Amino acid sequence: MSMQERIEEYFNTPARRAELVELTSRLVKIKSVRGDASPETPYGPGPAAALAEALRICQEQGFTTHNYENYVGTADLNGHETCLHILGHLDVVGEGTGWTVTEPYEPKEIDGMLYGRGACDDKGPVVCALLAMKAVRDLGFPLKSNVRLIMGTDEESGSSDLEYYYAREPYAPYAFTPDASFPVINTEKGRYSPQFTRRWAEETALPRVREFHGGFRVNVLPGEAQCVIAGLSAGQVEPLCTQAAAETGVTFTLEESGEDLRILAHGKGAHASLPEDGNNGITALLHLLALLPLAPCESTRALRALYTLFPHGDSAGKALGIAQSDEVSGPLTVCFSLLDLDGSGVSGQFDCRASLCANEENCKAVAEAALAKAGFTAEGSMEPGHHTPAEGPFIQTLLRSYETYSGRKGECLAMGGGTYVHHIPGGVAFGCDFPGFNGNMHGANEFMCLDDMLTACKIFTQAIAELCG
Repeated sequence: MSMQERIEEYFNTPARRAELVELTSRLVKIKSVRGDASPETPYGPGPAAALAEALRICQEQGFTTHNYENYVGTADLNGHETCLHILGHLDVVGEGTGWTVTEPYEPKEIDGMLYGRGACDDKGPVVCALLAMKAVRDLGFPLKSNVRLIMGTDEESGSSDLEYYYAREPYAPYAFTPDASFPVINTEKGRYSPQFTRRWAEETALPRVREFHGGFRVNVLPGEAQCVIAGLSAGQVEPLCTQAAAETGVTFTLEESGEDLRILAHGKGAHASLPEDGNNGITALLHLLALLPLAPCESTRALRALYTLFPHGDSAGKALGIAQSDEVSGPLTVCFSLLDLDGSGVSGQFDCRASLCANEENCKAVAEAALAKAGFTAEGSMEPGHHTPAEGPFIQTLLRSYETYSGRKGECLAMGGGTYVHHIPGGVAFGCDFPGFNGNMHGANEFMCLDDMLTACKIFTQAIAELCG
């Protein structure tokens, strides 16, 4: 029996499928959003609890584990010298709104799909990697080296967990993360996410925007935003809401309270690296406000300046002056992800996924100049992109494993999202999403296809056996 036949037989059983669901569900049930740090829990109790459960699962499966002070945990396949690191993360973004299939931390299987926060990003893929390691051991494939599963707890907030780990442990010759999609992502765009502010004295002019709130994380495209207007009635605003809804595809609801009018924008959330997958509530609400007869005060001027710099639907950064593209990494993208306004000023942040051709001069300096001209002060550094050449046995082995079990052509791709190997020399993203799949990562009703997860298990199993054998 060939290696492929043995791997197929191993995973094509109801018991293996049930194990996949059970282990992933155990992790999804834990709200592992970053919280307040303590000496024992550097990212709060939630990520630490998820790590404890993951290590417990690894121990139940017979692997040797180690907890690096609740920054990361590891599981080793054997005692040989390590040649492969598989990096997955257990922290998740916040729940957001709009969940309908299930509650975020109540995993539910429906029609072959497993729903819950982290099912896709990245708890389900971590379990796939773990079960692949188990399969290599159970099937008795001869190995000359070790594979180490590294389970982190801060990927969504900057990956300082990996900084901690790699300050104490060496890099492996090979590294991949199941934190994106197949076939192989060997190019990741850089990132530029400056914070910008504009302040003013107390205002009394009417009508004006007294409050504006949108977004909850810089790497999440906000599906919803809201503002409070003083001096306008629902009757005055409603016809313009209809117009703005037709122009943006975002719906608006109105709530009157005394002399205040609250406007809520309802779009669609998405990952900030994929703005085309969502409909931005912040920029849609700015679009509506630009239509309203607001007083010519500082808050109005600031909001209309932002509307000019970040028009709804402009995910290329054209209005900001930084639109660009290259053959390897593709076009630069911009997502306006955070905005807050009160009586003293406004602050915000956008998430730019910068093409490899973008740099301090043609991206950062240009954006800062545009913001300064509009009266904003911007602060933020620019992170370079990541590229691993496709030639060589590592990537070729991954592509061959992918082709064997997917029946699709293997190729190297570029992406806007920064994966867990962005700072790992020679690292690539490898799974678990298949081309065309959208599991609502960072959005409501996040899910993963169980058949795809089982196929990923098979792919990882063969890759481990070949790379470490």
